[in-house]
Amino acid sequence: MSESAQNSAVTDERIKEISPLRKAMIRPELGGMVGTVAVFTFFLLFAFDSGMFNAQGMMNWSVVSAQFMIIAVGACLLMIAGEFDLSVGSMIGFSGMMIAIFSVTLAWPVWMAIIVTFAMAVAIGALNGWIVVRTGLPSFIVTLAFLFILRGFTIFLPQVIERKTIIGGVKDVAEGDWLAPIFGGKVLQGLFSWLGDAGVIAVFERGTRQGQPVVDGIPMLIVWAIALVIFGHVLLTKTKFGNWIFASGGDAEAARNSGVPVSRVKILMFMFTAFCATVFAVCQVMEFGSAGADRGLLKEFEAIIAVVIGGALLTGGYGSVLGAALGALIFGVVQQGLFFAGVESSLFRVFLGVILLGAVILNTYIRRIITGER
Repeated sequence: MSESAQNSAVTDERIKEISPLRKAMIRPELGGMVGTVAVFTFFLLFAFDSGMFNAQGMMNWSVVSAQFMIIAVGACLLMIAGEFDLSVGSMIGFSGMMIAIFSVTLAWPVWMAIIVTFAMAVAIGALNGWIVVRTGLPSFIVTLAFLFILRGFTIFLPQVIERKTIIGGVKDVAEGDWLAPIFGGKVLQGLFSWLGDAGVIAVFERGTRQGQPVVDGIPMLIVWAIALVIFGHVLLTKTKFGNWIFASGGDAEAARNSGVPVSRVKILMFMFTAFCATVFAVCQVMEFGSAGADRGLLKEFEAIIAVVIGGALLTGGYGSVLGAALGALIFGVVQQGLFFAGVESSLFRVFLGVILLGAVILNTYIRRIITGER
């Protein structure tokens, strides 16, 4: 081999070694990791003695984080596939309302109401995806239309049927149901009772719950969040379908030429996003025992912000479910932490705007590192 050929091989971009620092900088979870450390450090310094980090306080922000996490997983996979779904919040309200109408108003068994609602939601997700891939319209426009359609039905149907926009009584009809506890129950209750008896966590000192632990189990909402994060991470990083998701969002035309069923991937991701929104809705209805027409407002934007904080590029083809989970954790900790720190809660929206802007700037810088743009 000639000297020039050897030099060419040495400088070939395909075999050029990447420094550990550069590898760390292009990890999609970087922004979420930095944000998580910063947020916890801040509240450990300014709200440590407020009760935020005792058992009850930790459960409070864990539940809120789990809510964000459930919808962030679906939004993350869809964004990596190169699409958006702005109807997530309306899907939460619609699904919750349909469960209440089916189970309370129509007196269906709760398990049947839940299953039928999931089927409806996933079908609507498939319709969203089908319209996007068949028409070529931006998913932003298609799902924005469904945002209004679903929210309109969520307000219209209970007013016509019940003459009100809130339907209660779900907890009463759910008693003894075999499926409801999977969404509204708690796990490890025996463990927390033992921790209370052992003095590891506090117990109630008066009232009807005297002697019982202040935290009596882990809500299924948190279990669902953890399960969906694990499922999404494994799907994205350990399977061929995960490679298809990245390829579909990175360069759809090149992916099609390589044999990737891009249309099917995108439709399935819309369906999964609707599924995650319905999981959130069912858990919420089982927790409160009611459905309201205003449930899920702005959740679609909060899910997208969590995903962006977690390192996903708005252009698709790059992101991480673990990063999105960290973004959701940041949301939950900050939302509850502001209360514990005695800060005006309305500043939470200010925080969302600031951190979104910072995340987009960081992600733009990362994209330039990856693509070599200036």
